[in-house]
Amino acid sequence: MEKDFSELVEYLDNKFNKIDDKFDKIDDKFDKIDDKFNKIDDKFNNLQNIFITKEDMKELIQNLATKEEFRDLQTSVDAYAKKADGYFQEMVMLSHKSDRHEK
Repeated sequence: MEKDFSELVEYLDNKFNKIDDKFDKIDDKFDKIDDKFNKIDDKFNNLQNIFITKEDMKELIQNLATKEEFRDLQTSVDAYAKKADGYFQEMVMLSHKSDRHEK
């Protein structure tokens, strides 16, 4: 009778080992699926950093220069360009004057 039980225990042990192996394989598959979802989540987080939100856009618009500020800057650049042009013309005239005196 004991022999019968030992055979039964051995048979059941083999069955449970096979079931454990199947569960291990399933766990491996779930781990792979988790890795895929993590990669997708990482890509999605990177996309969120690329796209701009409404709040970010409002902040950018507030930080933009106004038309008046742009006109002031443009006027300053024009005034500097006019002074630089005058200086360069004066330098050319002085160079010609110097050449005439040398001749």
